[in-house]
Amino acid sequence: MPAPGEDVQAHERFGDIESVKTVSELFAPVSGEVVDVNDDLESSPELVNEGPYKEGWLVTIRPSDQAELDGLMDAAKYEEYLGTLDG
Repeated sequence: MPAPGEDVQAHERFGDIESVKTVSELFAPVSGEVVDVNDDLESSPELVNEGPYKEGWLVTIRPSDQAELDGLMDAAKYEEYLGTLDG
């Protein structure tokens, strides 16, 4: 995970998340400065699955290009998108 103060670039890898069977790469949704990292995940990684919109957040990014926010999906749009992948 990046440390607060580090810059990330949209769509670039900024870390990894590990499960029992695999390791997946994490990609930044927008470019900007990392202002906070959820240190609680070190001792309680299950929070990512239990409450990704609450206690399971990963990082807070201060966007450097506000226009990049226009390309993001909210939770409802993402659920809709996932439904299109079910063949």
